[in-house]
Amino acid sequence: MPFTRITLLAGKSPAYLQAIAESLDRSLVESFDVPETDRFVAFHQLQPEELIFDRQYRGGPRSDDFIVFHITTGRTRTTEMRARFFQQLVARLAEAPGIRPEDVMIILANSTFDDWSFASGVQGSTPVDVSY
Repeated sequence: MPFTRITLLAGKSPAYLQAIAESLDRSLVESFDVPETDRFVAFHQLQPEELIFDRQYRGGPRSDDFIVFHITTGRTRTTEMRARFFQQLVARLAEAPGIRPEDVMIILANSTFDDWSFASGVQGSTPVDVSY
């Protein structure tokens, strides 16, 4: 049930964005125990003056291909699962669309199902009555 906001500089092609989404999805399914059909992603493409980042801080050098994944999840994963996910995502992004590992930042935020409403204003862990 993760929801991911992906922030990067504007100007990438739809195919590039699709490759990012596919890399993320496969990594979540394979190492985060996320169902195949659980896919929620929003891209935020910013102008250069709207994305300010340190090109050296804790891992650079970063290029203009710098990308941030802010992933909100419904449960905490083990240290091993998180480490495996980080490594898988970076490796997949290097393959397609060709993002350097130094340009990938991943931020995880955890919440509970009670913090979500998936539809109809119903609190997350409450079954939804679709008979209306």
